Amino acid sequence: MLRNISKEELGRILENRTVAEQLDLHEILLKDMDLSGWDLHNINFNKSDFRNVNFDHADMSYIKAENSFFGGSSLCGTNLHGAALRTADLRGCDLAGADLGGADLYSAALEGANLDGIKTDDKTKYFRLYCPKTGPFIAWKVCFNRRIVQLLVPADAARVSGTRNEIRCDKAKVLSIRSVDYRESYEEARSYVDEDFVYRKGEMVYAGNFNPDRFIDSGGGIHVWMTREEAIAYMA
Repeated sequence: MLRNISKEELGRILENRTVAEQLDLHEILLKDMDLSGWDLHNINFNKSDFRNVNFDHADMSYIKAENSFFGGSSLCGTNLHGAALRTADLRGCDLAGADLGGADLYSAALEGANLDGIKTDDKTKYFRLYCPKTGPFIAWKVCFNRRIVQLLVPADAARVSGTRNEIRCDKAKVLSIRSVDYRESYEEARSYVDEDFVYRKGEMVYAGNFNPDRFIDSGGGIHVWMTREEAIAYMA
């Protein structure tokens, strides 16, 4: 059960916080309030729910907001430097101009979010494209009966990735199909999701439903991983 905190109560808590210590406000509910410009840095907001909260230009650097929900909230120009946002739900949020330098966005939901002008750096985790932007690369996937398919994604293939290691592409060539233990080879393998989508050794496969929106996790395309181990772990 989330603890509902009013704007006034939050203000009192912040006034009495200990300098340089992380304030623990995990599993709280904030709703329908304007916190624009507030100093909210270094707070543990893990598993919290922010409904229709205005965080514009607030200092939320180094917060923890893992598995938190930001439904209907605005974070325009917000300082989120170093924020832990793993599995945070930021769908539809306005993040225009936000500073995400050094932030951890693993599996954060960003579908429909406004990301215009956001600031990232080389320490921002799980935001940049996971696979090579250009050129061919080798990819892997697990099919029905745990048949491991090795694929060549060609240089002209469209490719996207969101905030996880999973990649989607629009076409690939099947190089090999092997068992997990490498003991058996196969000529074909069927997709877990669509049994009519068949991978045949030596042939190209095409995804007619490829969706170029990188932040739609279940979007159309051939879902692949950069390593055999990642593919197997995903289907474990």
